[in-house]
Amino acid sequence: MPDDETQYRTRTLSPANTADAPTKTPDPRTAQAQQTAQAAAGPSPWLLRLVAIGLVLTALNLRPAITSLGALLEEVQDGLHMSGSVAGVLTSVPPLCFAVFGIMAPRLARRFGPGAVVCTGMIAITAGLVIRPLVGGTAGFLAASALALMGIAVSNVLMPVIVKRWFPDRVGSMTGLYSMALALGTSLAAAVTVPMTHALGGSWKAGLGIWAVLAAAAILPWIPLVRDRRGTSGHSPAHHRDVPTLKITRSRTAWGLACFFGLQATAAYITMGWMPQIFRDAGVSAGTAGVLLAVTMAMGVPLAFVIPGVATRMKTQGPMVVLLGSCGLIGYAGLYLAPAGGAWVWALLLGISNCAFPLALTMIGMRSRSGAGVVRLSAFAQSTGYLISIPGPLLVGVLHQHSGGWGLPIALMAGLMVPQMVAGILAGRDRTIEDEC
Repeated sequence: MPDDETQYRTRTLSPANTADAPTKTPDPRTAQAQQTAQAAAGPSPWLLRLVAIGLVLTALNLRPAITSLGALLEEVQDGLHMSGSVAGVLTSVPPLCFAVFGIMAPRLARRFGPGAVVCTGMIAITAGLVIRPLVGGTAGFLAASALALMGIAVSNVLMPVIVKRWFPDRVGSMTGLYSMALALGTSLAAAVTVPMTHALGGSWKAGLGIWAVLAAAAILPWIPLVRDRRGTSGHSPAHHRDVPTLKITRSRTAWGLACFFGLQATAAYITMGWMPQIFRDAGVSAGTAGVLLAVTMAMGVPLAFVIPGVATRMKTQGPMVVLLGSCGLIGYAGLYLAPAGGAWVWALLLGISNCAFPLALTMIGMRSRSGAGVVRLSAFAQSTGYLISIPGPLLVGVLHQHSGGWGLPIALMAGLMVPQMVAGILAGRDRTIEDEC
């Protein structure tokens, strides 16, 4: 006969007795604690790598739609029978779209998630670049350009947000990474669009449309993140409830950052839209003018990686603002006095000056304590800034057409550099929007 211990095990472990045993209900507090622990552990390394790849590919596509057009602006004008004033309107479309559509990005990100919005933005860029060369008139060309620029606009605003959300301890380095990729895409489009157009048979339509291939590649990394609708700050719900009480328009830092962003954007879009034509009118060939624009944009490749890291280690960013602005003033003076003779030097100096863009993005990430605050600050600074920048390229086209030269437009560019430095010093002070709101 089995001993007492064996009989006890048989009775207690039999199916009947197991079924009769009371079922232990999981403690909701334990489940919540497990979820909190999983959230605290952070995303997996492969997911972070995927986001980093998505950031780089997205950044590569945030300017080719603009700089490729700048390199072929004369051919597009002839092909679509545009006047100088209409071409000026065309160069003002990017900041207009960035201002109008960029303000929608925070609301879209809260509802659908930043990954889904950026993925949709890449689809819009691809579609716009495919459609743009196929239309036969100026209105259709502008509409297709606006579609691509809409995708660029929402992605512009959400890049600092995604960096803050996924890489909160590496804001400077990750901002530098995607700023470097943005500069690389900008300069690449400026440099190779003209020779690539010749290689494709000489049609400006093929030269513009080929950039849709790069935009299509940028869609892929965001597809796994389409359903990620987690908050952008990683803070508690109570914290999120407090964020909407911020009156961001009461912040001097926010206004300073918006003005700094807008004035540097004015300089950038005037450069991208008109600088090749300035060199061409000075006797430089079309191919060389495109390469000069590429040199200007390429300066942002190394500097866009260095500047954010240096800026995050500085208590105030005012000295860096003044340094970049001084390079711009010297570059414009040279462009006025000897546009062809010192073309390469002026291109380099203006390229250094244009690195105010990654500095502005870095300051957006530094001027708020939370990811949710960065969302609002990024949308406000970029949308308001792009509104400020709208008249600049248009005014340059009008001044050039009515004066018959580039003296007045270049004087305007140089004059705008002074308030840009003032606004940058104000935005670069060591404070956050929460302190002022």
